[in-house]
Amino acid sequence: MKVVYNHLYDPVSLVRDHYITQKLGETGVSVQSYNAELLHEPWEVYDDNGNAFTTFDAYCDHKCLKLETGPGINLPPCSLVQATGNVKKCLIDELGLEDESEKSSNALLGRVWSPGWANADKAFTRFIENHLLNYSKDRFRLHGNCTSLLSPYLHFGELSVRKLIVSVLMKQAVWRNEKNFVGVSSANHFLKAMRLREYSRYICFNFPFTHERPLLSSLKYFPWSADQANFKAWRQGRTGYPLVDAGMRELWATGWIHNRIRVIVSSFFVKFLVLPWQWGIRYFWDTLLDADLENDILGWQYISGSLPDGHALERMDIPQVQGFKYDPDGDYIRQWLPELAQIPCEWIHHPYDAPEYVLESAGVDLGSNYPKPIIDIDLARARLTECISIMRGKELSAKADGLTEEQVFDNYDTNVNLSIPSAVVKGKISLFPDAWSRYQQDSESLIITKKKEKSSEGERLVVVEDSGGERSKMDDELRSTAESCFDKRQATSSATPFPFPLNCSSNIPGAAHLHTRRNHAVDCQESFDV
Repeated sequence: MKVVYNHLYDPVSLVRDHYITQKLGETGVSVQSYNAELLHEPWEVYDDNGNAFTTFDAYCDHKCLKLETGPGINLPPCSLVQATGNVKKCLIDELGLEDESEKSSNALLGRVWSPGWANADKAFTRFIENHLLNYSKDRFRLHGNCTSLLSPYLHFGELSVRKLIVSVLMKQAVWRNEKNFVGVSSANHFLKAMRLREYSRYICFNFPFTHERPLLSSLKYFPWSADQANFKAWRQGRTGYPLVDAGMRELWATGWIHNRIRVIVSSFFVKFLVLPWQWGIRYFWDTLLDADLENDILGWQYISGSLPDGHALERMDIPQVQGFKYDPDGDYIRQWLPELAQIPCEWIHHPYDAPEYVLESAGVDLGSNYPKPIIDIDLARARLTECISIMRGKELSAKADGLTEEQVFDNYDTNVNLSIPSAVVKGKISLFPDAWSRYQQDSESLIITKKKEKSSEGERLVVVEDSGGERSKMDDELRSTAESCFDKRQATSSATPFPFPLNCSSNIPGAAHLHTRRNHAVDCQESFDV
């Protein structure tokens, strides 16, 4: 007997797959895995000294997305061998993945995403034939479906990455021959997004600690804030900054947000609220329909200044400025913040600056039906500058005392003692499966063969386990504005000693879909969306 599967590259899957392979081998079952995720395996792309690349440009200059062969030819179908023994069959409804209270919110998700290969192929064809041409011009539009919306299908393996890339390259060749420079540019922009997806797997494989520690060592000394009230306000879309709030409410209601909005809400989370980016990545994991560990790791590290080629830590993207740039007419704001629908375009992205008569005529009462800004922009900038100064001072002191060297880690040990309340979906889904505890018990069981030998110092896999807290009703104060639009179950909350909530969403709309996805990810396992 032989088991074959397509392998993944995140540390959780590597540990799990090695454990399963080992157990199957003990029973005499052979196992073989294949690459269906990437054009090039992570261990195939190193510099001349055998070191992994740590910047996107250097990685792309090597061989990323350079197809060495054309599109493959599908093998002819063959008949499946009839299973022996008593194989029990059941309907999907019998699995209990969805209860009555979740059906209405699941129906909302079904408007934008329908699982399965057939639906993936339809979405793929629609994008290639109708939307790819103007992708370079439309990709930053927040209102309407202007991106590919293929990320869920890519994540679940319902759409071939190679097929998608080859199809885009073929379209680009046609447009180049026709001197259609708009089409050529659109293909380039889309292929860059696919390169980022490939690069996220590369980083996750070569630096398997990046789900909780930065690639730059100096972030170890950054004084992150454990402000639970600010974290709650961000989750609920009650920060007082319309673009951030609209994005968070859309995320809660639909399980999806535009790539640009992901960057904006993440940047606000880190730069304005100085909250640990690990909390944000966990919340994205709990709420995004296309939640992808490697993509989200790359995205959050990028905006938090944790990557050598990421946003500078000092950089602050002002929501008001971003709003006028990407949503000049305020259509996106009005869709997700109906309380601001009557605000004129001039003030829609900063109602806190609007004259009183404008607010009154629009029916807006700041601090009542829409919150005042959670923090002043100048104060946030001053606080971020102070935090950076503290970080650099501590780093210099540590170097002077000979207590540090160039390695990669974060202030995990500092944050690990924080008691952060988490709103747990069902109290049974964790990003980290039991393979983590098995890895802790037998750390020698994880063997990853690479083309080069390298020290594992500073690259430990930190074990995180679900707290399994008791269920309790969540009070009305914790309910988000978007959440209150749905008739959903009461959520649970629990305290956890970990540096970020294990499952920090509650009563996620479409929970059955999300539970199915996460169980699938644990049992068989874009920065964001392309």
